Amino acid sequence: MAEVTRKRDKPLQVNPVKLSQPMGATLAFSGVDRCMPLMHGAQGCTSFTKVFFTRHFCEPIAIQTTAVTDALAVLDGGGYSIVESVKNICKKTSPSLIGLHTTGLPETRGDDLRGVASKADFPLVYVNTPDYEGGFESGWALTCKALIEQLVAPAATVNDNKLVLLPHVSLTPIEVERIKELIESFGFNVLALPDLSTSLDGHLGEKQTALSSGGISVEEIKALGNAGLVISVGESMRESAKVLLQKNAGMRHHHFSHLQGLEASDSLVELLLAETGFNGVTPKVERWRQRLQDAMLDSHFSLGQTRILVVGEPDQLAGTCRILHDAGGRVTLAVSSVDSPQLEKIWAKRVLVGDLEDAEAAADEYDLIVGNCHCKALAHRLRKGLVLRGFPNWEEVGNPLKNDLLYEGGAYFLYETANVAEEMRGKTV
Repeated sequence: MAEVTRKRDKPLQVNPVKLSQPMGATLAFSGVDRCMPLMHGAQGCTSFTKVFFTRHFCEPIAIQTTAVTDALAVLDGGGYSIVESVKNICKKTSPSLIGLHTTGLPETRGDDLRGVASKADFPLVYVNTPDYEGGFESGWALTCKALIEQLVAPAATVNDNKLVLLPHVSLTPIEVERIKELIESFGFNVLALPDLSTSLDGHLGEKQTALSSGGISVEEIKALGNAGLVISVGESMRESAKVLLQKNAGMRHHHFSHLQGLEASDSLVELLLAETGFNGVTPKVERWRQRLQDAMLDSHFSLGQTRILVVGEPDQLAGTCRILHDAGGRVTLAVSSVDSPQLEKIWAKRVLVGDLEDAEAAADEYDLIVGNCHCKALAHRLRKGLVLRGFPNWEEVGNPLKNDLLYEGGAYFLYETANVAEEMRGKTV
C-alpha cells in the first residue's frame, strides 16, 4: 500500500485541484428531481459554481443564492436573506424541495440553519458545508446524509426487492446508470441517492427548465426506509449508509471502496448472486468480463512500461489506481485533493495530499497523468501524456457518458490509457 505524505506546514495551495464543499452539495441536490439548490453566501460563490458545472456538463444548472454581503452577514446575519430567498424561489418556480447549503461567510458568523429552516413554510433540507474545511467529496456526502436524516421516514418492514445505491461524488451519470442496470438485471428495484444518471446525463430534454430535471424524487427518498439492501460505494459514503440503517433495523448493508477493475466487479456480482440465489449472470455480463480480462492482457505491456500520476478526489483515486495496478501500470504518485482514511489503502507507491505545484515538483517520478483539465497545462509543459478524468473537464464534451466502471468501463479505460501511453512514447522517440 501507499506511503502517504501530508504537507501540514504548507500555508496555501498553488495551482490547486481541490474543490469546495458547497460545490459538492450543489451537485448532490442536482440529483433530486425538481430540487432547487440554494447556496447561502455571497453571489459570487453561486455564480462560480453555476458556471463551473455548466461548462463541465454542457447543461443548464439550476441554483439560487441568498446573496449575503459582508455587511449583512456581520450586522444582521443571514436568516432574513434565507426566508426571502425561499419566498422568491416559490414565486417563480414550483420546486419539490429546496436544498439549503452554506459557504464560508455565514458559517464564520455562525448562522443557525436549523432554526431558520424550521420557520420556512416549504419543504427544505439544510446542510452545513463551509468551504474552509473538507472538499468536493465531503460536501456531496454531507448532503446525502442530510437528505436521509431529514426526509427518510423510519420503517419496521423491508422489501427485499428494493435496493438503495449510495454512490460517491466522482461517479459520472453513466457510471451510476451502469451500476443500476447490473443490479436491476438480478431483479432488484434500484434507487440511487443522489441520482445524476437521469438528471445530468446529457439527454436532450423538451425545453430548458429552471429546476433540475430527473433524479430521485422526494417521495422516493421519503420511502427509502423499507429497502432490504443498501450498497454504498466510496469511503465518503459510509456515514450516509450508517444513518440510513438507523431508519430500519432490518436493512442489510454492503460497502465497496470502489467498483473499478476485475476484482471489485466480481465482488459486486458475487454479492448479487448470493443475495438472489441466481445460478449465474447474463451472457452479456459474462462476455464483458472476458473482454476486461483480454483488455488487461492487451494493455499490460504498455502500462507496465509507464509511470503514472493520478490526481483527484480520494474515492476516485482508490478505483483508478487499483485498476491501473491490476493491469501492470506503475502508479508512482497519486495526488489527493483532500485528506481521507481512504488514502491509506490506495494502490500507489506514494500518495500526496496537495496540489499541482507539488505534482510539478515531482515531475521526474511519472510519465503519464490521469487527472482533470487543470492538468493539461502541466502535461504540456512537462511533455507528459494525459488522460482526462474528474472535475472539471472543460476540454472535452461528453463527460456525463464517460464510463470507467465494472467490466465494460474498465476495458475502455485500460485501452484509452494504454493508447495514450503509446502515443506519448512515440512522440519522445
